Amino acid sequence: MNISVLGAGAWGTAVAMALAAKNEVLMWGRNADAIAHMQARRENTTYLPGFSFPEHLQLTPDFATAMAHIAAPDSLLVIATSVSGLRPTLQACVPYQPGRVIWLCKGFEEGSQLLPHQVAREVLGTSATIGALSGPSFAQEVAKGLPCALTIASTSTALCQQVVQALHGNAVRVYSSDDLVGVEVGGAVKNILAIATGVADGLGLGLNARAALMTRGLAEISRLGSALGGKAETLMGLTGLGDLILTCTGDLSRNRKVGLALAQGKSLETIIQELGHVAEGVRCAKAVRTLAQQQGVDMPIADAVASVLFDGISAQEMITRLLARDAKQEIH
Repeated sequence: MNISVLGAGAWGTAVAMALAAKNEVLMWGRNADAIAHMQARRENTTYLPGFSFPEHLQLTPDFATAMAHIAAPDSLLVIATSVSGLRPTLQACVPYQPGRVIWLCKGFEEGSQLLPHQVAREVLGTSATIGALSGPSFAQEVAKGLPCALTIASTSTALCQQVVQALHGNAVRVYSSDDLVGVEVGGAVKNILAIATGVADGLGLGLNARAALMTRGLAEISRLGSALGGKAETLMGLTGLGDLILTCTGDLSRNRKVGLALAQGKSLETIIQELGHVAEGVRCAKAVRTLAQQQGVDMPIADAVASVLFDGISAQEMITRLLARDAKQEIH
């Protein structure tokens, strides 16, 4: 199967490497010098150093070449940009009329508060079959060949089967879901909660506090997911609970690192500069706060994180506000 991956960051590279075990994969990146360096070294030394590219992974800085690679009807396009890059990348794809498109990003589009599949439908209409690949996954571990379980979400059974065929095997397991909303909400909101748990850990609040934040955070994910039409069982699966556990506790989590740095009193500008990678929870926090207000959904942890990131309150004040909330029924 011919597959083109648009985006050469850490996760895009890791997925491209995994796909290349069974497919002819062409990865596109906009920086021609960086792509030439990666092709010569057979390694992404900037975002995923130490992992050699497999034989069936090639690279190109030419967008038209990447799209020509998937001209056949049974080909697959994988978009590996951030959420902010999804719309312009899809718009660039429109003249090439891609038939089957999936994306790896997690979050809500800032400004519109749209989920990725809603953005895709706005840009592509019904001309393409679309889906989201999500789940608890760190790029370094996938590149290393360690076990990983992912979910492909689409209303198209044929697309789900195609992605399973392309990626399932060796250490990667791929499950299917028809609940795009639930899968995408889980993947988006868990990043905000990872920032919250990073703050708590950075302040030395202990494992009890971390467990409480994660559990109450899952309730927030479930409330928003249900309000937007997602299925409750999805949010208890890989792309909800599973991704939440990984992102809140794993030391490779960029969003957790943001929380740890906030606890040290660092400014958001400094944190982003030091991180060097996109932490989707930062952009997502503002969008989720707005969306929760519009939907009438109570999300105190997500709101508190947004207040630290954008309203100037301190990490300690965030915790104080959460602890000062009135007691209520746990399940309601």
